[in-house]
Amino acid sequence: MTIFPPNLPSLRCPGWTRNLIRFATLLALLAARSDAREPAPARLYLGNDDHTDFMWTADADTYASVFVDLLDTHLRLADETAGNPSPYRNRFNADGSLWLSTYEQRKSPAEFARLIERIRDGTISVPLNTLVSCYGGQPVEAVLRGLYYAGRIERAHGLRFPLATAMENQTLPLGLASLFAGSGARYSWRGVCGCASKISNRVLGERDREVYWYTGKDGQRLLLKWYSLGPHGIGGYVEAGEPLKAIPFTATDAGFLRRQVEPGTGKPFRVIGLFGYGGDDLARKTGVTPPPMVPGVPGLHKVVSGPYCDHFHVIAQRESTPERQIIVSNVLDFFADFEATHGAAIDGKTVTHGNEWDLYSASMSETSARAKRAVEKLRTAELLATLVSLKYPGFLPRHAAARDRAFTSLGLFWEHNWTADGPISRGHRAAWQNRVVTDIEYYVDAVTSESLIRLGGMIPRPDKRQRFFVLNALGWERTGAADHPYRGPADVHVVDVATGEEVPHQIVRPGGAPHLRLFATRVPSMGYKVYEIVPGPGRLASEPAAKVSGEDGEIIETATLRLVVARDGAIRSLVHKPMSAADLASTIDGLALNDLAPEAETGEPLAIEEQGPVSVTVRARTSAGLAHTTRVTVYRESDRVDLDNEITANFDDVRRWAFSFNLNAPAVRSEEVGALVLNKLRSQGGDYANAHARYDYITLNHFADISDDRGGRGVTLSNADLAFAKLGRSTITALDDVTPQINVLAGGQVDGPNLGIRGQNGQRNFLQRFALRPHAGYDPVAAMKFALEHQNPMITGALIGTEAGIYPGTEYSLVTVADPSVLIWAVKPAEEGIDHGVVVRLWNVSDVPVSTPVQWRDAVSAVERTTHIETPLEPAMLDADGRLVAQFARQQLQTYRFQLAANPASEVRPAPGVAQIQP
Repeated sequence: MTIFPPNLPSLRCPGWTRNLIRFATLLALLAARSDAREPAPARLYLGNDDHTDFMWTADADTYASVFVDLLDTHLRLADETAGNPSPYRNRFNADGSLWLSTYEQRKSPAEFARLIERIRDGTISVPLNTLVSCYGGQPVEAVLRGLYYAGRIERAHGLRFPLATAMENQTLPLGLASLFAGSGARYSWRGVCGCASKISNRVLGERDREVYWYTGKDGQRLLLKWYSLGPHGIGGYVEAGEPLKAIPFTATDAGFLRRQVEPGTGKPFRVIGLFGYGGDDLARKTGVTPPPMVPGVPGLHKVVSGPYCDHFHVIAQRESTPERQIIVSNVLDFFADFEATHGAAIDGKTVTHGNEWDLYSASMSETSARAKRAVEKLRTAELLATLVSLKYPGFLPRHAAARDRAFTSLGLFWEHNWTADGPISRGHRAAWQNRVVTDIEYYVDAVTSESLIRLGGMIPRPDKRQRFFVLNALGWERTGAADHPYRGPADVHVVDVATGEEVPHQIVRPGGAPHLRLFATRVPSMGYKVYEIVPGPGRLASEPAAKVSGEDGEIIETATLRLVVARDGAIRSLVHKPMSAADLASTIDGLALNDLAPEAETGEPLAIEEQGPVSVTVRARTSAGLAHTTRVTVYRESDRVDLDNEITANFDDVRRWAFSFNLNAPAVRSEEVGALVLNKLRSQGGDYANAHARYDYITLNHFADISDDRGGRGVTLSNADLAFAKLGRSTITALDDVTPQINVLAGGQVDGPNLGIRGQNGQRNFLQRFALRPHAGYDPVAAMKFALEHQNPMITGALIGTEAGIYPGTEYSLVTVADPSVLIWAVKPAEEGIDHGVVVRLWNVSDVPVSTPVQWRDAVSAVERTTHIETPLEPAMLDADGRLVAQFARQQLQTYRFQLAANPASEVRPAPGVAQIQP
């Protein structure tokens, strides 16, 4: 018996997905019939999923042409095979939304509409991701913004893209499951390279689960197909490259059959998928002259693994038997069938597999740091854009083209071919990486600079007084230092306009430019506070924030901290007075805290660079390890120690900043990618996979925290610029969770000179900043808030308007969240414009479920929950007070769109004097 899907009517979004589910359910019911005289056949889905080795096989321009040509080829083949029975019609899966956006840019609206209809009917499928990327070193927002083009297409055309992939790289982060699922993905498939890897093919070839629920800490999950690496491309990214060999292998190989079973019942999987045809070879994508035909087999070319790709429908028809139906697949149909047939019988996995090709971005460490900084600055830029757009809706559309380039660039920057060992030269790849990061920076900087001016014109300034606002882009009230550019006389004082009270200040020169650094208190959540510079001396005492002593000025002491700084910038002692007199610093393998070279304390004499009532900075300058300058800064009424390191020499080896601690039984927790993880093996209660992982470098996003859980003390390390860290003496095959040391990767080709960009592409200047905060027991909320405050300093803007401002003249808060465990992660105008609402992303970073109100200053008329890429999911209810009460699982990230009752269009007026500003 040979069966195939009935000709079901095409439905609107997500109609073709419903068709797949109906068909899959039909197959599952047939397979389950115990009284059937003839068992339903197994189904093998043969997917022509093309693999894009962007900027490895060919450059961006070449690939743009290939995308268009190959999509045209498959649209033609779809037309030619439309009369075939459903299993034997042409289908195709591109491996990134860049295929779609390139087609949109290069083809006519009618041609793009034709492609959209083929996506709608399931002939063509496209994943959410821009292209194939390495995700281990990416910030959360970088991952999400790289999916935003797909979200815009979803909303514009009534589609959903339920597939997201992370391909070829041998490792996979834990939290990516939550980010993909939260963005609307339901399915994912992985094929690894088994090349350029320190994980042996023996390990890659024996996975304990080959199809399972890839699950995040929050319980969100995707159905993941990740076969063991084997012959004929199976388990790789070209599983269908040799279909006439791979198909019989799946039916006869004992190892493959042993692993293709339901975990609990032992029943064999009746649904198999073989995906991937294009591989690394660009010629397979270009529609070259087809090879000769197989005699006696109409439509079948002699070399089925060669460049011509119109033969899958012929193979499927020829190889189907009463026991096994071969189906030309768009990949999604496999998952719909598998989920209906086996989804309830398989288990889940919530583990991280570490990092491998992800690490190669450290071969251009400063360029990668620029990308990370730009993502972090996006938080402030988008809050400013929201405040301006609520009063001037025409603001952000002026930046839309730059925004779209920036978000696409975020989807490209961590593209997987950081190996840089292909036909595209390392120099060409490095130049492309720099162009990509420049597009990201341009958008963020342009929005920030213009909106600072515009907001400054929207806040009243009576009598043209010298006033400025301090902006807090985080979702809780903050107190701390803020720097305002200032070139006036030093004989002034600063007043909080809301309270009328004088606040401490000092003149500092970060980067050589004079700034007025003030101690800003209780700056509202997601809002601002206004201060005035008043001529003449104030009445406040000017006691410095810290005392500096010792023969070399090496001892820095505040009311709560005492630290000793060496001439090379390393911290040799760190005592938190309220907690105990015990030193938190240690020396391990000759390395202390913030230490670049073992036992090398040489350098220039320490210098006090800034000393005032808000902060004290001591500078160290040395050639130890590498020429570098370190600035150690402590602050008024704060336990934070800032460590700003500037390396001023090129290097071509692997360098790390060591942080050695005097802690027993250390537990290191860190922000991975969309999850806070405990860096221990799963068998020891941690989050690392016991096998099939690489253990030498963990992901280090905003923070790592090292704590002695039994002793009740620890230190949070905030990391502003880098992405990875080695725990103690960890190796590729062993995770060291005993040695109390975190070694942050400063840069280098960790797997040798043939993988990555050599010699940091000639770069000689590297900014690498950290901060330390001693504490008692580990608190994930406190750790994340500390890191966010360090990496998101409050910024200022001059008031340039008149007395008739639009916003309040003293202070303002846009939105707050009641429960401190839930952090406002992003606030931005909706992608389609501020008239579509304000999008807010919230993250419960605690390990327990939370329910919390979200309170806006203005009334909310409607709210809906969306995917992380802003596609609507469902309306949300408001309570009697007009607030959303959001429900969160542990570590869950959620996104909402709020429609404020006040109509921005009724309040439109450009800020005085700045209406002609160009982006």
